[in-house]
Amino acid sequence: MTQKFTSLPSGCTIRPAAAQDIKSIRMLVWSAKLDPTQLRWQQFWVIECGGNLAACGQLRNFAGAQELGSLVVRKDWRDRGLGTYLTQHLIAQATAPLYLECLGSRLAAFYTRFGFVQAAWQELPQSLKFKFGLSQLAKVFFRIPVTIMQVSNKF
Repeated sequence: MTQKFTSLPSGCTIRPAAAQDIKSIRMLVWSAKLDPTQLRWQQFWVIECGGNLAACGQLRNFAGAQELGSLVVRKDWRDRGLGTYLTQHLIAQATAPLYLECLGSRLAAFYTRFGFVQAAWQELPQSLKFKFGLSQLAKVFFRIPVTIMQVSNKF
């Protein structure tokens, strides 16, 4: 079930990323130990609070699909609704079936609130099978708790 769209805290704005944001985006992604590859600032949206980057997330484009990825909220801005707002915004911006990979049951539960459901690797669009297939190997061989999800209520 999708939640009601939240609002940003006072002094915060959301905007498409600009070239000068790439260093801050990289630092946020690295701080969260997320995959630092495929960080294209043109695909990112950022939340700026008090003149500083507080959150980021991107919509990666694939043939016939999109991936919500690299969603990070800076530690000192967590638990204020920025992740919720950014997730809702990225879902609203999606123009193709939307997928994501997440690590652990806590994140899977977070995304379930927005209409994401678990998706089987075999049912993914061909354009995502290789990318998500690598994480499925890690899941099998290293017991890393990776979940593939698809938003179920938009497309």
